[in-house]
Amino acid sequence: MTYSAKDIARLINGEVCGNPNTTVSGFSKIEEGKPDTLSFVGTPKYQQYLYSSPSSIIIVNKSLVPSTPITPTLIVVDDAHQAFVTLLRFVNENATSDSLCGIADSAVIDTTANIGENCFVGATAVIMQNVVVGNNSKVYPQVYLGKNVVIGSNTIIFPGVKIFDDCIVGNNCIINAGTIIGADGFGYTQENGKNIKVPQLGNVVIHDDVEIGANCTIDRATLNSTIIRNGVKMDNLIHIAHNVDVGENTIVVSQTGIAGSTIIGKNCMIGGQVGIIDHITIGNNVKIIAQSGVMHDVADNEIIMGAPAFNYSKYFRSYACFRNLPEKLRKLEDASKDNK
Repeated sequence: MTYSAKDIARLINGEVCGNPNTTVSGFSKIEEGKPDTLSFVGTPKYQQYLYSSPSSIIIVNKSLVPSTPITPTLIVVDDAHQAFVTLLRFVNENATSDSLCGIADSAVIDTTANIGENCFVGATAVIMQNVVVGNNSKVYPQVYLGKNVVIGSNTIIFPGVKIFDDCIVGNNCIINAGTIIGADGFGYTQENGKNIKVPQLGNVVIHDDVEIGANCTIDRATLNSTIIRNGVKMDNLIHIAHNVDVGENTIVVSQTGIAGSTIIGKNCMIGGQVGIIDHITIGNNVKIIAQSGVMHDVADNEIIMGAPAFNYSKYFRSYACFRNLPEKLRKLEDASKDNK
């Protein structure tokens, strides 16, 4: 699709500086600009590329004060990065909204399933008994939806996703390729020296506006539900164990593992490769820095790091001492030799 500078400015509440009829049909990074594309400059680090960029349109901040004339047409906004994200979202939604619709001949859909209006079901997808798929949702090829699964409206299930019996996914969700929802939780008990499986009879409930990355695993609860609440965003390669409850608008970064029955509060930020033990509670607005190991409850608004994790400012002070231990030890040894 082709967009003019004046149309883009209208969409992102910007002001055109240059030719309002300049058009673009794609995007490029400012340092790799190309004709007929749009770029943006959000930080001073990239301003150097403004003066030589062949991009046709560039979104810039109002605070920009050019040192020399700029050839491309500019769109001036309060926040160039946010405006660019808004534009990307608009283009993506318009490019995909009507591109996929209908049911592939090779899809296997039980007669008791209920597929909503304007849906897409891709080749070799399998939809079992009593499944409900809401309006405008897309089920890509090789997806498996088990018995009694409910998928809300405007939700996208990408290729290879497996959602097992009785699980629920809300509206406006995105579940990326290879993710498994509702696999058995890891529950065993020892009897006579043997590990005996504990049946996992619950489900997974994913609320609205959730995005789950590729190759994640969210286990079904032993009883009741494993819950991912509104607005949660999960990166790739994350494991959520049985009966975990992840609070609204929390972000979880890749390779994190959250053990069973842990409760995560609202608006938390959990860095990559974090490990969280079972049966603890993490408060609201908590930040957990990458590679931390969380082994106890965490109060609201804490920032923690380390393994075991504790307050990040104390951690940095402790690390400074640890880092200097060899030098301090050498001085002690030298002092000891001098006193002999």
